[in-house]
This record gives sequence, structure tokens and C-alpha cells, in this order.
Amino acid sequence: MTGPARVDRRTKNLTKRLQPGDVAIIDHPDIDAVAAQSLVACRPAAVVNAAKSISGRYPNHGPGIIVTAGVPLVDDVGPDVLTIQEGASVRVHEGAVWVGDRVVAKGTELDAAAVAASVESARAGLTDQIESFAANTMDFLRRERALLLDRVGVPEISTPIEGRQVLIVVRGRQYKEDLAMLRPYIREYRPVLIGVDGGADAILEAGYRPDVVLGDMDSVSDRALTCGAEIVVHAYRDGRAPGLDRIRGLGLDAVVFPAAGTSEDVAMLLADDKGAELIVAVGTHSGLVDFLDKGRAGMASSFLTQLRVSDKFVNAKGVSRLYRQRISTLQVVILAVAGLVALGVALAATTAGQTVYALIAARADEFVSWVTGFFTEPRPEAFLPDLRWLIT
Repeated sequence: MTGPARVDRRTKNLTKRLQPGDVAIIDHPDIDAVAAQSLVACRPAAVVNAAKSISGRYPNHGPGIIVTAGVPLVDDVGPDVLTIQEGASVRVHEGAVWVGDRVVAKGTELDAAAVAASVESARAGLTDQIESFAANTMDFLRRERALLLDRVGVPEISTPIEGRQVLIVVRGRQYKEDLAMLRPYIREYRPVLIGVDGGADAILEAGYRPDVVLGDMDSVSDRALTCGAEIVVHAYRDGRAPGLDRIRGLGLDAVVFPAAGTSEDVAMLLADDKGAELIVAVGTHSGLVDFLDKGRAGMASSFLTQLRVSDKFVNAKGVSRLYRQRISTLQVVILAVAGLVALGVALAATTAGQTVYALIAARADEFVSWVTGFFTEPRPEAFLPDLRWLIT
């Protein structure tokens, strides 16, 4: 595979400029499902990972998504590949990355069988991860007890939430499909729409406008930030908010919410504190593998936050797989034709319907006679007044 190189240590940043046919060069240990789906959506010629796509720490799903999509994945090529200049023409062949006639790095091209074997081996590492998860959960609870249990530190916002339902959209696995399935719910209940970073763009793409945009502002577009939604910047616990500079640069105002954990957790805590009747989440992380995808720092916060709001929390992740339309297009066409035939028969049984059919038949006979005369008469233009009469 040959194409221009797009190089970035952060997959999230790379996908913003990755174009079809490019070679994506990343440094992403344990590629998670969301990152893999973002890469596949860009349709690259190949993905080259400087790190191990499956380290064995836990059975991550990302590499399987890339390989299943038919995108070549070259694994564990080493840090030298990151020295390739952006836009340089590179060639990927049998696990080697070439620039001109020089091999810059070499790794292993993963196929479906290799990915499946690595994932199966990685399941053995879950025991250690569960132990780390338990220890990290207790540590996080000690540090964030005031916020989680006493609701201390939640800022005031102008968006009214009290007594309303809230839909939180996170750019997670299958978020687009799940959001599409929730259209009837959004239309009927008109919930407060909170977009977490790139989730705000997902709301706009679905044809809605977010009421609140919340996050550290590293993966949300200027279009979403300037759409008129209230902006809440997720800051570090000590008050540092790198995303605030971007907001001010756009001439916008923002509310700062200092908290540990992830932005999706902060969105849930905000909705709960402001009196949301129900919190529906799309694209959020749930389950052990999802928590591990987020890294050790995010595991405990998500688990404890969802536990904190569990009495009003509905996870809509995977709702698109709950029910799928089983009626084919052919069946719909046949049903429509049958309906029209039934309507025609019912109409023919009435006096008015019989009169209409008689008029249609008379006009059809006149049209056939006109067409026959048009092709047999030496002066066809003489039939133009008759054509106008027939149309009338």
C-alpha cells in the first residue's frame, strides 16, 4: 500500500486530518474501539502503529475492527516510524514501512487470525486489571468523596434542567447508530441535549442543536462551540483549564467545572445535581472492557459516577442492536401495490368510481386513436390542437 503519511502520536488528532488513501502512522498502545472506528471511517490505505496494538493487558476490540474493515494494520514497528515527515510518500509492504528505497521501520502485519489469538491470550490479564480497578476505585472515592456524595463543587449553569430529561451524547462506540434510533424519543420528550466534546458535533450532524457543550475542548469543532449552546469547560482539580484559552479565543464565555475523572462523568454529575428527571446516555463507556479502554485513570470515575446516578440513569448504548428492521424493500413494494389494487377494486364498486373509470377509458381510446393518426397522417402538425385537448 502506498500513500502520503499522516503522523501523530494522538489518534484523536490524526483523524481530524486523515484522508482516504493516506497512511495513518500512530503511537497507540491497546487501540480501543472508538479510535479504531474513527480510523476506519477515514478510509486510510493502511494503519501503522509504533506501539503494540494488543499489549496483552486486556482484550481490546480496536485491532479487530480495523482488520475486519479490510484496512491493513502493521503492528509494533517502533518509534522510528514517527520521524517520517508529514505528507511524505510511504509504501507499506509485508510489515515494512518504506520511504523511497529506505526501510524506516518494520513490524508485523496483523490479520484476523493473529488478532483473535492475541485477544484470547489477553484475557488472562483481566485478573490483574480487576485488582487494579478495585484499588483505583477506593482511591478515587477517597479523593472525590465531596463531589460524588455531597455534590460539592458543581457550578451553576443557565440552562434549565430541573424536572427535565437529559440526553448525554459521547463520541463512543456505535454512537451514531444509537443516536439515530433515539429520534422518536428526542421528538417526543425534547430532552436537554448535552454534547461531551465531539458528541456535540454528533448532535449537530443528527440535525439537532446541543443545549450544553461540555468537555476539555480538545476534540470539538468551532462550529459546535459557536452554535449557541452553553459551554462548560472541564478543568483539572486544581483549577487549570487548558480548553478555556480556546473558548476565549473564539470570543465566547464559559463555565468552568473543576473535577477529576472524565468529561462524560462530569456531564452526568452536572445533570444529576441540577435536578434532571432522567439521564439517558449515548456512546458512554460501560462494562469492564470499556472502562479499561479509558485507561486506569478513567475506570473508577465512570464506575462510581454511574453508580451515583443509577436511580435515574439509562444507558442507551447498543440500542441500535436491540431491534433491527426485518421488512425488506421488496416486501414494502409488494405491500404498496396490494394496497393500490385494493383501493382500485373498492373504487370500482361505487357508482362514482365506475363513472371515473369510464371517463379514463374513453380518454385512453381517444389517445390511442390520436397516436395512430399522428403516424399515418401526412401532416402530423394538424393533430396538435387535438393533443392540447387530450392533455386538458
